[in-house]
Amino acid sequence: MTETWQGAKTSKYADIMHLAHPVSANHPQMSQYDRAAQFSPFAALTGYEEAIRETQRTTEQKAELSENRMEELEQKLQLLRETVGVKPEIRVTYFRKDAKKEGGSYLTAEGRLVKIHAGTKELELASGLRIPMMDISEINGELFWDF
Repeated sequence: MTETWQGAKTSKYADIMHLAHPVSANHPQMSQYDRAAQFSPFAALTGYEEAIRETQRTTEQKAELSENRMEELEQKLQLLRETVGVKPEIRVTYFRKDAKKEGGSYLTAEGRLVKIHAGTKELELASGLRIPMMDISEINGELFWDF
């Protein structure tokens, strides 16, 4: 590294530094975008991060209700059947099965009850949410203050 070029020390390649860039007669010149893509990160395990997140996500098992609790819920459902015409405001806690793994989670929905579907055994709220009666663990609202 004894030669200098514009004030900087150069290496053993000083003799070719001033030559023109070689251009291939057989291949077109690659764009800067395509050259940069060669050095972009490579995801060898596509979907791996998502799989890890899914494994970390927890679910819970559906709790088995006692006979007393089931009887209380049936009484509340009967009262709802009798008063569905007045569209009572209720809060329902229910179990929703997870679509991807075993178990699920408990959710709570609030709203006006607009319909009880006898055939499918579902409660329908004004929001359009339909809740299967067999998944309900709790029903609350003004209507049940005497319970």
